[in-house]
Order: sequence, then C-alpha cells, then structure tokens
Amino acid sequence: MIPYVPWASLATVIGTAFIVWLILVVFFTPGIDYRVPVRLEACSPEFTYRLLATSQAVLYQGNRVEIFTNGVNFYPVMLRAIEAATRSINLECYIFRPGRIADQFLDALTERAKAGVSVTIVVDAIGSSRLGGRRVRRLREAGCRVDFYQPIRWHRFARLNNRTHREILVVDGRMAFLGGAGIADCWGPGEHGSPPWRDTMARIEGPVVSAVQGTFAENWLECRGEIMVGEEHFPVLARAGDMTACIIKSSPADRATISRVVFQLLIDSACSEVMISTPYFLPDRALRRVLSETARRGVRLSVVLPGTNTDQRWVRLASRGKYGALLEAGVRIFEYEGPMTHVKALIVDDLWSVLGTTNIDNRSFEHNDEVNMVTRDEAIARRLAEDYRRDLDTSREITLEAWRHRPLWEKLIGTVAWILERQQ
Repeated sequence: MIPYVPWASLATVIGTAFIVWLILVVFFTPGIDYRVPVRLEACSPEFTYRLLATSQAVLYQGNRVEIFTNGVNFYPVMLRAIEAATRSINLECYIFRPGRIADQFLDALTERAKAGVSVTIVVDAIGSSRLGGRRVRRLREAGCRVDFYQPIRWHRFARLNNRTHREILVVDGRMAFLGGAGIADCWGPGEHGSPPWRDTMARIEGPVVSAVQGTFAENWLECRGEIMVGEEHFPVLARAGDMTACIIKSSPADRATISRVVFQLLIDSACSEVMISTPYFLPDRALRRVLSETARRGVRLSVVLPGTNTDQRWVRLASRGKYGALLEAGVRIFEYEGPMTHVKALIVDDLWSVLGTTNIDNRSFEHNDEVNMVTRDEAIARRLAEDYRRDLDTSREITLEAWRHRPLWEKLIGTVAWILERQQ
C-alpha cells in the first residue's frame, strides 16, 4: 500500500530548506583572504608591470582626460557630445531614472537616432526599472536599440544578484565618459527637494577609448548575442594628449574580481598617502587589514564617506560599526556634511588614480559588472585631490572617542547590520 504523502507539509519542508540554503549561501559564504606577499612601492616601474599583468589590462598612451565635478558641469558636456555625434552613440547605465535630466537625454538620443546615428543603450533591469513603458517605446520608435541587462526571469535566477553597475557613454568611438553618475535628477536639479548629489565624471579621448567601448560591447553581447564591430564603433584612434591610462573592467566570472585586486594592490603599495572617496564603505576583513597595516606603517590614509545625507541609511550604520579598528590604526574617517556624496575615487601617492563605478563593498567587488579608469598621471591625481580636499572642508572628522560614544541604538543595530558586509 502506498503511504499517504501530505504534499502541503512536504512543500513547506522543501521551501524552508531552500530559504535556509539561500541565506547560508548569500550571507555566510566566506570571502577570499586577499594578501600581497611582496610589497612593491607604487612609484616603481616594477609596480606598473605588476598591476597590468595581474589585472590583465593594457596601458594606453597618448590620451587626454578632463575631470568634471558634479552634474551641473558634466551633464551639459555629455549632452553636447551626444548632439554632435555623427556615427554612433553607446550608453550604459545602472540608473536611468525618469525626470528632467532623463528627458534631456531622451530628446538628444532620439534626435540623433532619427538623423541616422546608430544609438545603442544598455540599462540595468533593476536599477533602471522605472525607465520602461512609453520612454523605451519612444527610443525604439526613433530607431534606438535598447536592452535591459539581466531581466528577472526564472532561468536567470542564479544570476539575479549580478547587475551592471557600469556608467558609460561612448560617442563615435572617439570620446568616452566614465564615472559614478547615472542619468537622474538626483545628480542634476535634485530630487524631492534635496540638493544635487556630489559626484565626478571624466571625459576621455585617445586610444584608451577603445577599451571603454570594448567594455560596453561586452554587456551588449550578453544582452543580444551580437558581437559589436565596425569602424563606427571602433575607429582608428590617434593620440589626443600625453596621459597614460588603462581600463579595468570587472565582472563576477569568479569571486576574485579584478577591481578588488587592483584596489588591494594600490593601497598596499602606497608610500606616502592614500585618499578614498566612496558612497558605500563596507570593506571585508582582508581589506580592513590592509587599510590598517598601511596606516600603521606611516602612510597618511583618509576616507570621505556620506554623513547623514545618504540614500542607504542601513549601509551607513553597518559601515560605522567598522570604524573602530580602522581609527585605532590611524585611518582618518570623514563624513561629508553636504548633500549625498556618490564619488568613487582612489588617489595614491599623488600619482595613481582610480575613477569609476566601484564602491568599497562586496557588491561591487563580487557581484556587479564594474568599470574603472586607472591613471598613472600626476596632473589627474592633483585634479582629483583638489576636489577631495574641498570635500574634506565640508566634512566632519570622526574621532575614536566620538565613535566609542555613539548612541546605544546605533551600536545595537550595528551588531546585526554586519550581514550586509557580504551582500552589499
């Protein structure tokens, strides 16, 4: 006789087991214990070779890079570049959010598409979920090719956590924009009565633009299966300046992502000073160790983070819970008291700079598709440092004594918010 099977109870057991398994995988999978066994000075020629070899990157010479501070400066330049396009426009965003700024970009993109320019757009299915409907129809009816990266489908469930966090604009294959800002009013006029976010973008010209274009082509291939070729996307690029740069593109093909390795190498190899700007600061145990060790050996190490004006309050609370050991080691931590700061920059020894989309957290290092420009150039480092020091003037330094006397409720929340370290 076949025994009676209580299917409802069986489904409950299976569902519970799946949820427990998911929690263990997502929140309790141990991170990689990154270490650099032999430290090289960041200013040495050997270090440049190590960085390029380890990150599998190419150092391009003959480039021109201009830094733009805040949306009031970078959005007009980006729009003018789109309006002047004659052959191709390739745009990739994590955030493309309806509003006044989005409408300006939609107007420019559709006008160029109707004029015969090839317009290709990749937006993240979650980060840009509000873009759908009539706006996407308008783009497609004008001739733009638009696709959403990693839409939520049952057969894509295993990669649900993988988002494209890249913010890229490439015009005619000759000019690229890269940095921390998407397309939304929070970077422009401001949202919900709040002032515009603090952020930075770079305009890039020269041979390194082909690497930015190649990064875009990678995500377009995954969306459409189309290998991007043609002179309209990849023209022959002449020298545009005297700056050397490489593009570090990172994706979670493995848990040890290239961006994580680059950040670790640069911080560990610093000789005099490290400046970090990041909106989300949840360094794992290995990175906290290298930050502390770097500060203890006499390197001036400072971090600028959002203060109370943040779009991720839980992340900020989890981050503040990690301040203690870093402050004890001599790391100086500043909380920005202006509007939300979304800058993602690393400056080492007034020589090396990283500007792009990577946050100092596990989500950027392990889950997202990211892109960063790495430069070995004193002028670029000096320009970014100018902004950094202005941000310090608008920031409050967190002392160890003040951190120890933070409110009891914050300490209690911090004891459970640690689970964000592996996921955020």
